Amino acid sequence: MSEASNAGSLAGLNVIEMGSFIAGPFCGQLLADQGADVIKIEPPGSGDAMRQWGTVQHEGKSLWWPVIARNKRSLTLDLRKPEGVEIAAQLLSQADILVENFRPGTLERWGLAPAQLLERNRGLIVARVSGFGQTGPYAERVGFGAVAEAMAGMRALGGFPDRPPPRAGLSLGDSLAGMFTTIGVLSALNARRTTGRGQIVDVGITDAVLGVLESVLSEYSATGLIRERAGTVLPGIAPSNLYPTADHQWILIAGNGDAIFRRLAQVMDRPELASDARFSTHRARGDRQQELDGIVAAWTRTCTLADLLSILEESGVPAGPVSDAAEISRNPHFLERGALVQVPSEEYGALTMQGVVPRLSDSPGEIRWVGPALGEHTDQILGEELGYDSDAIDDLRRRGIV
Repeated sequence: MSEASNAGSLAGLNVIEMGSFIAGPFCGQLLADQGADVIKIEPPGSGDAMRQWGTVQHEGKSLWWPVIARNKRSLTLDLRKPEGVEIAAQLLSQADILVENFRPGTLERWGLAPAQLLERNRGLIVARVSGFGQTGPYAERVGFGAVAEAMAGMRALGGFPDRPPPRAGLSLGDSLAGMFTTIGVLSALNARRTTGRGQIVDVGITDAVLGVLESVLSEYSATGLIRERAGTVLPGIAPSNLYPTADHQWILIAGNGDAIFRRLAQVMDRPELASDARFSTHRARGDRQQELDGIVAAWTRTCTLADLLSILEESGVPAGPVSDAAEISRNPHFLERGALVQVPSEEYGALTMQGVVPRLSDSPGEIRWVGPALGEHTDQILGEELGYDSDAIDDLRRRGIV
């Protein structure tokens, strides 16, 4: 199924992606970035909902779609019709991986239950992403990333205690689920090398959010402590905060390690702070977090952001600006490293987007094209991979199946 480019460590793997929005498709994006051939199945006419997403559009076109659907091929297929299901089954009989994020039970209703798929293709890996996973009392509930972030504890930890818990401005729960699903797929691929068998990868978005809660649950289990919203700080970690500058900007300084704090105190021309019993140890600084933050802020207010960044870099104190999209796009480190790339396209021109992560030394992935037009590869996939002739494809199109 692969197109001309063989770049990437996953080249030669055939992936079928079903579903919409972010969690499952982000897994598909990560696999495609590393060279897998990902066929994105979309409803005829409307396509994936992500084709419409985004507060800002370019000539009526989504600027989200080019990123999340990059490197994928688009096949239109009505999975609510038996002929559409049969075509999907044919593709899955020769695929390596299925990534789907429908509500649990949807594949089963269509006659594409994992057990049936694995009977036809014992090596198939079926990655299932949903709000709450395939089992448990909430399994059949509709669940989006924002709901999972709230229920699994992430929202309770962000923002200020006297205000409603905010969102991060990104779909973190969905993206985390896509990343954990990718890990599951790669783990299943490695297991298949030994067993020859595929398996089911089950990821709930709530599972993914719980997976990054660090010590929040064990703190409660052992001590009864419930970690709460603390604004711009992590309680007990100091100094590590946003601090104001003379030119009315913000700088993030993370000077909480003992050696780093000694260097910070020296730069501030307050070397005595490092030997002061109130601040000389990690725990002491954490106990006096607010007081210490006030001392650091009094110093940063006397310097511009540029001067602070220069001074702190020279002294080996971790620090950085709070960057928006414009500042990120100009960042020389991101540009030289390839963390930002410009991808040519007919519809958008040269479009800047984030590069491939992670980067491998011998078999790096690449962005070969932006998200495709709806059904752009339908004829190619049906003809070259399933052997349909042009008359048969035209008939499927007339009947609204593709």
